[in-house]
Amino acid sequence: MTRSTGGRADQEVAEAWEALVATARQTVADGLVVGTSGNVSVRVGDTVLVTPSGVPYDRLAPTDATGVDLDGRQVLGTLVPTSELPLHLAVYRATDARAVVHTHAVHATAVSLLVPELPPVHYMAAALGGPVRVARYATYGTDELARAALDALTGRTGCLLQNHGTLTHGASLDQAYDRTAQLEWMCRLWLTASAVPGRSPSLLTEEQLAEVTERLRGYGRRT
Repeated sequence: MTRSTGGRADQEVAEAWEALVATARQTVADGLVVGTSGNVSVRVGDTVLVTPSGVPYDRLAPTDATGVDLDGRQVLGTLVPTSELPLHLAVYRATDARAVVHTHAVHATAVSLLVPELPPVHYMAAALGGPVRVARYATYGTDELARAALDALTGRTGCLLQNHGTLTHGASLDQAYDRTAQLEWMCRLWLTASAVPGRSPSLLTEEQLAEVTERLRGYGRRT
């Protein structure tokens, strides 16, 4: 199914699709997914562009743009949307997200097997809203997984999916991807520190994280 909106809207969709494909390819280049195991989406108006199911990202072309409305009805393209579409749409319906990144990052997935919440080992946890929770396990592509993820995302912009991977969202593809990369790095940091025999990682307190949260409010703003 293909629907043309014409003019500037078509150009916006084309540019968003190009950015989405670049982000999807970056997840592979950075080792956050294997093959097509993750998925990426970006919202343009009321249309959600998503990576299609089972198509290697290096084969995606401008003419392969795939999009759905917020009810999941396909409005753009002929390729089948990712099987994790319910997960992405749940985030868009419940938050002000403009982009969502889902990966199977190794260190983050490993942490999801061990604890119900990533211990606050670094202040960048504040950039995700606080200590990152692990969503209870549910079969991929199901509404149950989407509900579990939303529970874990309450007050957060990222979570771990038990025995599965990561989910982050942001105001842009760049922000959502950066949050994914930061989350994977923090998971690797905790696993590395936890592996030292006879030692336990020092953790940040709620007060310390709150102080960082306040400082981040003005980060990057001009005075």
